[in-house]
Amino acid sequence: MSLALHSTFTGVLASIPSPPVAYFDLGPIRIHFYALCIIAGIIAAVLLTNHRLTKRGAEPWVVIDISILAVPLAIITARFYHVFTHPNDYFGAGHNTWNPLQPGSIWAIWEGGIAIYGALIGGAIGAWLGCRWTGIRFWTFADALAPGLLLAQAMGRFGNWFNHELFGLPTDLPWGLEIESTNSAFPPGLPDGTLFHPTFLYEVIWNGLGVIVLLWLSRKPTALQWGRLFAIYLIWYSAGRIVWESIRIDPSEIYFGLRSNVWAAILGVVVGLVILIVQSRRHPGLEPSPYQPGRGRNDADAVVDSQDNPSDFVDLSEPDAEEVPAGAAATSTAPTEAEGSR
Repeated sequence: MSLALHSTFTGVLASIPSPPVAYFDLGPIRIHFYALCIIAGIIAAVLLTNHRLTKRGAEPWVVIDISILAVPLAIITARFYHVFTHPNDYFGAGHNTWNPLQPGSIWAIWEGGIAIYGALIGGAIGAWLGCRWTGIRFWTFADALAPGLLLAQAMGRFGNWFNHELFGLPTDLPWGLEIESTNSAFPPGLPDGTLFHPTFLYEVIWNGLGVIVLLWLSRKPTALQWGRLFAIYLIWYSAGRIVWESIRIDPSEIYFGLRSNVWAAILGVVVGLVILIVQSRRHPGLEPSPYQPGRGRNDADAVVDSQDNPSDFVDLSEPDAEEVPAGAAATSTAPTEAEGSR
């Protein structure tokens, strides 16, 4: 193989191309693949969490009631966390900050830009409220959610691929990501055809492995309860995020030499360790129930078919006739004429 052909093969044919389109139009509505990836991740997380909660004894689909509060709050806080940790992208001269009808506004979530740590904050608040509403223990829900949450994050990262965003440093590795030089995040001074680390793919692989690990650790219903599995999720995801975030080149606020999301990931590891240690000491035993004390399944006493309840029937059969011994005196007499007209 000639040097030129080898260079072409390793530099182009073995690279990862960016998708040529990021959306499609359905009549007057524009559908972004970024949004579809997030929605698909949410659906996968809900289905897996429902399965895990039901195995623990919770009412089927109670996860829907909790998600009604948790998902919207997670998306809202995820967006605003991103906006306020990237203020130079949205505020100041030359930026469209407020007009949702023009590109670049703080409302334009379809253009990309949500932060998982913001989603965790808002989602945790919404989940806590939802658990109070439904009676589910918050830590039971968190443990049931952990693998599904990591799966949703893996699926959502494909949205960054469709949006040609959040890639890493230049690389000559055969799995380098192709990014057009007209991309606003393309570093100035680099030649066309420069490849970059596909950090979206690194996170997909890391999160996918994490899903397998979490499911393996929780293969027994009595394993890692009281929020300990969720703590391992925080440690696993945040440890990987420290690495991937450190090689990304998209603009970010820098504090004491580190990107803001690196600090958030470090905090995630610390919080995970604290939850793991504290909950192990406070709750060495097993959870008595997935429900809070005094609460339970709403369908526990529901009657599915009333025909199974004998008290629902009325006995319409004729009573047994009493046998009268021969020669016995009558116990009643026909009324006399006078009695009849009284």
